[in-house]
Amino acid sequence: MKIVVLDGYTENPGDLSWEWLKKYGEVEIYDRTPEELVYERSKDAEVIITNKVPFNRERVERLPKLKYIGITAAGYNIIDIEAVKEKNIIVTNTPNYGSKVVAQMVFAHLLEITNNVGLHSKSVKDGEWSEKLDFCYWKKPIISLEGKTIGILGYGNIGKEVEKIALVFGMKILIYDRKNLNIDNQVTLEEILKRSDVISLHLPLTEETYRLVNKETIKKMKKDVILINTSRGPLVDETDLLEAIKSGKIYGVGFDVLKNEPPQKDSELLKNDRINITPHIAWAAIEARQNIMKIAEENLKNYLNGKVINSIY
Repeated sequence: MKIVVLDGYTENPGDLSWEWLKKYGEVEIYDRTPEELVYERSKDAEVIITNKVPFNRERVERLPKLKYIGITAAGYNIIDIEAVKEKNIIVTNTPNYGSKVVAQMVFAHLLEITNNVGLHSKSVKDGEWSEKLDFCYWKKPIISLEGKTIGILGYGNIGKEVEKIALVFGMKILIYDRKNLNIDNQVTLEEILKRSDVISLHLPLTEETYRLVNKETIKKMKKDVILINTSRGPLVDETDLLEAIKSGKIYGVGFDVLKNEPPQKDSELLKNDRINITPHIAWAAIEARQNIMKIAEENLKNYLNGKVINSIY
């Protein structure tokens, strides 16, 4: 059986191992696969392991030997689900491999916006504190999270972890989810927008959630709202977001994901000091990536033993 890893670098830039794959077949591992080489590298594979290489209908139909796709991520919007169903191709993902570390990044962004650690540390190292007459100073307001309301959009594993941390900070919690959760603090999207001081996005990317944060929904938010997105970049209309920041509607933004990854160097998002951006690393702690490897192996082993787990459909 031929197994091909198409884009292994982000999951394993060298600090982990793919050795486990060799127990199950002949293995080819590529750090990255450009579009023009996907077919050539995939044509003889029965098993493909990928993180971000898309498999649309046209690509799936050109790969008659393909039986299994293992996604080394929780999200699976790279897959044409109807196409793989029709071809009886099993597709698995790796859910809940790092919910706690993603929630950690939510608060890393939120605390940077409210406490401005990076700004003040740089100021001190530049000699500004040494020149002051007083024992302290601040260059931007320091904001307490206690008593603030956080609206969590999406109440899956990550949303639940964000809620736990928010409670420790003494925040009030509002939950929006497409499912009826039968919990007291579940509210409508309208209520989240209207009442939240902080909004954190944890929704999958679908036709319904695409550009969920846009000019109309931003209008319904509180003034000086803080927006955090560690989910999917296209949940936010970035043009509308920039307008809202410039107008003063939005106080601060913490993004770990963008619509275009990597962004263009001249992107307006990179020029605005009210927007903090990390390069899609909320998931990337080595402990989380080790979990991905373990889940991916369990998925493949179970598939080969005739039992499918973590199937996306």
